Amino acid sequence: MRGIQCRYCRPNLLPPTKGILFMAGHNRREFIKTAGIGVAGTVAVDWAAAQTLAASANERIGVGIIGAGGRAERVAAAFAQRSGCDVVAICDIDEQHAAAISKLVQEAGASRAPKLFGDLRRVLDDPSIDAVAVTTPDHWHAPASILACEAGKHVYVEKPCSHNLREGRLLVEAARRNKCVVQHGTQSRSTAFIANGIQMLRDGVIGDVLAAKAWNVQRRDSIGHAQPGSPPSHVDYDTWIGPAPFVPFQENRFHRNWRWWHEFGTGDAGNDGVHELDYARWGLGVETQPTRISSIGGKFFFDDDQQFPDTQQVAYEYPGDGTVGNKRMLIFELRIWSPNYPYNVDNGTEFYGTKGRLMLTKRGKLELFDDKNRRLNVLREKISNDDATAIHEDDFLTAIRTGSTPNAEIEVGHLSTSLAHLANISVRVGRTLQFDPVNERVLGDAEANRMLSRNYREGHWSVPAGV
Repeated sequence: MRGIQCRYCRPNLLPPTKGILFMAGHNRREFIKTAGIGVAGTVAVDWAAAQTLAASANERIGVGIIGAGGRAERVAAAFAQRSGCDVVAICDIDEQHAAAISKLVQEAGASRAPKLFGDLRRVLDDPSIDAVAVTTPDHWHAPASILACEAGKHVYVEKPCSHNLREGRLLVEAARRNKCVVQHGTQSRSTAFIANGIQMLRDGVIGDVLAAKAWNVQRRDSIGHAQPGSPPSHVDYDTWIGPAPFVPFQENRFHRNWRWWHEFGTGDAGNDGVHELDYARWGLGVETQPTRISSIGGKFFFDDDQQFPDTQQVAYEYPGDGTVGNKRMLIFELRIWSPNYPYNVDNGTEFYGTKGRLMLTKRGKLELFDDKNRRLNVLREKISNDDATAIHEDDFLTAIRTGSTPNAEIEVGHLSTSLAHLANISVRVGRTLQFDPVNERVLGDAEANRMLSRNYREGHWSVPAGV
């Protein structure tokens, strides 16, 4: 806008390079670390000691894929294309899915056909496997990842990193205890466009950032109503249930649709929403759990078997030291029945500062406004999901080889995933939660406190110790 001077409005500040934006004078990894993507200074991790598990630069890293559903297509194909990496095993309870992902990784460049397993314990016992990618349904994410750490395997775990908050903390502890690299699948942490926007906030482009609003607005499909039936013959349904309480097979709570059921998923807050919650928290500069969480919502649109809200509003409060200027608020909106969304993007975050506001989205768009609500600049860059996944996996493999801190280290993933869990608990009990961010307990609410964990299948081998 004529007459407004802003150092972030110069056209050469963010030159595009191969579809990704970089700050001038920085390569991708240098910039991301400078922008604070890593957690140095916020988490006590002995990464030098972690190098005892690191692969030599001359060794190839063997990766096993645990879970061969939809997300595994991108994750497995990207690993198959990484330099110095071999996808050596695929594990899934669905023989057809496992065979399909095996074919995909070979087409993507795998040097040989990966071994196929139906039991993840065989993957963890295989000495040719150095790391695993956990791309299962949510209820398996933390149990499988914890077992992998205990077996000395590094872990790339898809979001959300846990089915419940307690599991997330146990996964952090398992990673520390076994000195394993655990990368959370929030790939925006390795996306230079997002990192650039966060750095602008750190540089004070809108002053002190006091609040942020993230949204997940899109049109989902109904899962309808269904009755229990028999699982397909090519599916090991008992293993699919795993640590969750056993329920009969039902088509609309199995492949793809498990995420809308309390026992198996985390709703869209944990599915898509955790991406926006993650970089909203990052830009807001909060590195602890919140102390107060208030969520309202429910099923306003879908008349089906879904158990999670299709409409939800959440507010999180971070008091800091309690003084004016140090408090922060994060707001999250979920609406999965409408394609009418802010800034013409289905997912994004708006940051509010003392000198303006900034909108940032993983869709590759940034808009900057001054404190008079005048638009200063609009930046756009095409961000491919495949490219973002590949860069995030490169960072994971680099951390394994060098002992460096991965961009979405599991403590980061746990804090962001916890926001989805706390939102879901608040809306289920119908009241505001007072939360102890140090001990990760709900204060004065026994019902909500129980929901920080879950009921497990008695005696199952995958149930994490300490739940």
